[in-house]
Amino acid sequence: MNTANTKSKLGTRTNLSEEATRDISAALNALLADVFALYLKTKNFHWHMSGPHFRDYHLLLDEQGDQIFAMTDPMAERARKIGGTTLRSIGNIARLQRIPDNDAEYVDPQDMLAELADNNLKLAAEIRAAHDVCDEYGDIATASLLENWLDETERRTWFLFESTRNTNR
Repeated sequence: MNTANTKSKLGTRTNLSEEATRDISAALNALLADVFALYLKTKNFHWHMSGPHFRDYHLLLDEQGDQIFAMTDPMAERARKIGGTTLRSIGNIARLQRIPDNDAEYVDPQDMLAELADNNLKLAAEIRAAHDVCDEYGDIATASLLENWLDETERRTWFLFESTRNTNR
């Protein structure tokens, strides 16, 4: 593929340097892959929830899935706004994602919530790392979006953690 040709066809005007566009877009694309992986895992657990707290957990994961999915379009569009490109396929997501899949046929509800809490905590760390890249290049707009997504991610982590807290100890 001729990247110069792609750049001219998909180029976006920006006053960020080529290095900034490259590095920030790469950070956003890796985050986007993680967000898609976390979204699908959250929906997987939502669809396969069972047990005495089914309704509460089912609704919690549905709400969290919606919130996670809502990050995808603004994240991808931000990469484009600064002159980068973004994800193109499930294969692209699989190559970049750092949030592991869970293909188990059955997962205990408490284990589902604990795994999602850990995954959201991992996502929070990756958001912070992407924020550092934005700070390095003075990209305030992307950093601002990341700050809001970080707050949402920390809230999901908190809710999931509290839902798994053993009060019998």
